[in-house]
This record gives sequence, C-alpha cells and structure tokens, in this order.
Amino acid sequence: MQMNETSSDRRVKKSKKALKNALITLMDQKDFKDITITNIVELADVNRGTFYRHYHYKEDLLEDVTNDVLTDLIWAYRFPYVHLETFDVSTLTAKSIKIFDHVQRHALFYKLVFSSDFLNDYQQRIYLTLKNLNKEDFEYALIDPTINRNLHISYQANAIVGMIMEWVKEDFCYPCEYRVEQLLAFIHSNQSPPSKIKILN
Repeated sequence: MQMNETSSDRRVKKSKKALKNALITLMDQKDFKDITITNIVELADVNRGTFYRHYHYKEDLLEDVTNDVLTDLIWAYRFPYVHLETFDVSTLTAKSIKIFDHVQRHALFYKLVFSSDFLNDYQQRIYLTLKNLNKEDFEYALIDPTINRNLHISYQANAIVGMIMEWVKEDFCYPCEYRVEQLLAFIHSNQSPPSKIKILN
C-alpha cells in the first residue's frame, strides 16, 4: 500500500512539474491572457482531466509556480544561517551564498517577472519576501542608533532585488560565481561613498 501511495505521489509531482514548465515556457512566447488550458496541457503532454485535478484556472497554476519560486528563495536566503544561533555577516563565504543559484534555477521566471508588465506585482512579492525574512529572522542592534531599522531592512532587500534585476537585464551574461563575489565585496566593504563626486559632463 505504501508503495502505491509513493508511486502516486511521484506521478502527481511529475504532472504538476510538467504543467508548471509548460506555463512558464508559454509565457515566454505569448501574453498570459492568450494562453489557454489546451495550450498548457498539450505542451505538458497531459490530459485536461489531469489539469483540473490540481487546478481550476490557469491563474491557480501560475500561483503554484510562484509559491514554488518563493519557497526556494526563502531556502536560498536562509542557507548561510539556518543552523546557527548567531550569525556574523562578516564571516559569510561564497560557498554559503545560494541566492544566485536560486535565480539561475528559476531564470525564466525571473526573466518574465522583470520584463512583463503583467507580472509587475511579483517584483513586489519578491521584495516583500526578502524584507520579511530580514525582519523576522534577525534581532540585531544597528551601530548607528539614528538609523531606522525598518528603512535599513528595506534598503537591504532592495539591494538584492536590484542585483537580481540587473543580472536579468544583462541576460545573465556574468556567471553566478561573479555575482556572489560582488555581493561579498559589497558586504565586506566598510568604505563610505565619497563625499565629493566629479561631474563628468
């Protein structure tokens, strides 16, 4: 009995993965409003009954795709400190940073999020996920008491989103390792921006 349940679970996961991959592939080819359930099931090579066993509408499928990505984003962000009681950011290593591996795994999703007006709200969901992780997972005192903690958390979340956005806009032209190195350099750098900036024009 247990073997049948396990086999059934595998079939469900395989079918849902095929449907999710089909939807994302189609969204890279046409507007979401123009995608039909028939398009999705044909590309996924499953029947309509399989679709309706898991979802009512294509919007439900998109929400499931998004939840998968955000769950993986949370895992990747927490990876450096998930088993620690205290976390010293200065000890962060390239090996422990998984955020860009995550983006690479879901490259087409991120490409769509940062290039499609339809998915503008999803940029906000990514930002809020990162912001809430920082707010909920860490209890720390800022060195400068005049700095607003909430604004500081927002600044950090926006910085990560900005790095992801630029990587997508550059069509992932730099390898994941380079992005990790750059993030580490930003984190470990204690230099303040110059007070005087030369105007070039």
